[in-house]
Amino acid sequence: MGQCVTKCKNPTSSLGSKSGDKDGSSKSQHKKSSGGHKEEPSVLCSKASSELLNGTKAQEVRVETPVISAVMGDPRKDEHLDRDGLSMLRISELFRCYKDEHEDAILEEGMERFCNDLCVDPAEFRVLVLAWKFQAATMCKFTRKEFVDGCKAIQADSLEGIYSRFPCMLVDARGEENFKDLYRFTFQFGLDAEEGQRSLQRDIAIALWRLVFTQDTPAILEHWLDFLVENPSGIRGISRDTWNMFLNFTQTIGPDLSNYSEDEAWPSLFDTFVEWELEHRKKKEEQAQMAKEEEGRSTETECSTTTDRLETEGSRGSQTWGGH
Repeated sequence: MGQCVTKCKNPTSSLGSKSGDKDGSSKSQHKKSSGGHKEEPSVLCSKASSELLNGTKAQEVRVETPVISAVMGDPRKDEHLDRDGLSMLRISELFRCYKDEHEDAILEEGMERFCNDLCVDPAEFRVLVLAWKFQAATMCKFTRKEFVDGCKAIQADSLEGIYSRFPCMLVDARGEENFKDLYRFTFQFGLDAEEGQRSLQRDIAIALWRLVFTQDTPAILEHWLDFLVENPSGIRGISRDTWNMFLNFTQTIGPDLSNYSEDEAWPSLFDTFVEWELEHRKKKEEQAQMAKEEEGRSTETECSTTTDRLETEGSRGSQTWGGH
């Protein structure tokens, strides 16, 4: 999820939709299942009342979970809980509310409705974290196994339960080892499995780098992304090795890049970046110095003009006084 950038080839679109349209299908009514009962989870979002750890405001959410009819005439079926107190039937019914008509998976339209009912933006960091917790293999898609296992992993069997887990999931994502896992997951998640991709398209990588570093942004990140946007090396894709090594780069190389060494085993793209960045900084310093000198010359000119004017006026005054 994070952003549905691989499917639609547009890094600014939403994770749950190729088109990024959050109206239309996201607000459509849930279809009736073959069992004859309605599966219409309604979510009422009130004003934000507190701050989540990622800087977005949390919303008070009241969720009416899908009405679950008796199965095989057994009204106690829904009472069968696992050892964690979760209802497997409720998880299954929740999945069915959003699954595709022809495939046993939640696809783009269902993903958009799912995010809409959770009161989250499909393109935000929380959705990427949820996909990580669900160990989703593909953007814009949850298989039944991913959804069921994911709900069990976060111990939630309703929309309200999933939403309430976001703060804890964001805390988990801050842990050093957990973030490393999330970071590496994001690369794999961004690949288009149907096309057999082995590297991320440059624009998609840029979007995912911004997304995955939402909570803790390295000082060098925007400089690195500016370098990729300008693309002096003419690169088209980001390899897994480059993606993984960039995390090491942010953790070991200082913002001034003074401890970077080309002799170490960094990808060659990093050598080009450091050279490019240092040259840019040098140019900015030179421009700043030139501006400062120009300002100084302007000040001197103004002072000289003022002095000349005062001397002239003083001379005229003396002549006038002498004439009297």
